Amino acid sequence: MKEFFIAIVCILMVNALVCFYRVVVGTSILDRMVAINIIGTKTLIVLALMSYIFDEGIYLNLAFVYGLFNFVVTIAVARYLEAGGEEECLE
Repeated sequence: MKEFFIAIVCILMVNALVCFYRVVVGTSILDRMVAINIIGTKTLIVLALMSYIFDEGIYLNLAFVYGLFNFVVTIAVARYLEAGGEEECLE
């Protein structure tokens, strides 16, 4: 069963690389922001699966902290863009 989860982790990592391509070649700042958020969510899932695969609770703790950090950063960037930061980024 652990081999199945290792395969899922590999698939998620490859999928995160595809999302990273969208970050580099994104058409707008919001498109790039969504891609970065998707990468963060995939990282959180990989950490949770690693917690099960290696039977270590520290990975699950890291997943919780990373999820909270991902949420806070997403809200901060959204507020920055809402305040008119997008025009400054485009210049």
